[in-house]
Amino acid sequence: MNINGHGLRDHVNLIVPLWVLIAAVWVLRMILEMADAPHGLLRIVSVTGATAFSVLIGVMLMHVRRFGSYANVVIISFLLSAWGQFLICIAIAFTALTGRETIYAQMRFAGHAHTAAQHIAGQLTFGIGSGTIMGTLMGCFFLWMLRRLPADAAPSVKS
Repeated sequence: MNINGHGLRDHVNLIVPLWVLIAAVWVLRMILEMADAPHGLLRIVSVTGATAFSVLIGVMLMHVRRFGSYANVVIISFLLSAWGQFLICIAIAFTALTGRETIYAQMRFAGHAHTAAQHIAGQLTFGIGSGTIMGTLMGCFFLWMLRRLPADAAPSVKS
């Protein structure tokens, strides 16, 4: 796969720090969940929010490094969304295996899923799909805005 002169490895190298950020938020969320932290704090520490933030940071990195174009935003958005949803699926499975009541087992967040397997299947299909679409829309709009900046206002870094 080669999109605008960049292969999958180039895309992965660009977003590895963002994967670490999403994983760190996931770990923090699990720790806070196990420590029975207040719900207000739990709402702030969100894997989905960290994924959306990571898409914006990824697009900014693309712009600063002159890395590809709008098609590359789709790949970045997909890779970040898939990683976030994969971590959420691990948390759902952990919740199901331990029987501990966490946000990942609450029916209001599980949609129409009645079992952990259905919930995981939903995350891996609709979660990744909708995350990729929304991330792509948000990322492409952000990239478009960044490219409208005057040339002397945008910093450039040679990679």
